[in-house]
Amino acid sequence: MVTLRLRRLLFAGFLALGAGAAEPPAGVGAGSAFPKLSSFDLSGGAVPETAGRVVLVDFWASWCAPCKASFPAYGRLQARFGPSGFVIVAVSVDESPAAYAAFVARQKPAFATVNDRGHALVGAVQVPTMPTCFVLDRKGTVRFVHAGFRGEQTERELGSEIEALLAEGKGAP
Repeated sequence: MVTLRLRRLLFAGFLALGAGAAEPPAGVGAGSAFPKLSSFDLSGGAVPETAGRVVLVDFWASWCAPCKASFPAYGRLQARFGPSGFVIVAVSVDESPAAYAAFVARQKPAFATVNDRGHALVGAVQVPTMPTCFVLDRKGTVRFVHAGFRGEQTERELGSEIEALLAEGKGAP
């Protein structure tokens, strides 16, 4: 069940997207530092080490059909780029730990999943819609934001962005 608070957050995002906004209307966007994941009460799994890595932070929910479609694509991206310094952290906004756990059990993702049950992180970032992913460079700066998931198109775009960010960081500590 989606709470009123989460509905309001998502509704504001839908309005912004309908108005042609490419990113969240406020909060975290391209060029912003992404909040430190360790600063939030995330449950259900361990947050992997992200320092010095290219990171995709994906916000999803068990009730979201495009979120279900995105997980296999993210698995392919993790397999392709993980050995080069790429990591995915998929953040659920499910309030029910059982819904979160059931989704993860069905999907069996090859990347980290955590639950933002209290919506502190999703609220701080001001996620516009489900799913939305943020692609961070090795310094933790948001470089790209993808609101929604459009199948192969999104997977291709993410692959190009991740590849470019990994190439930028070659030789960097």
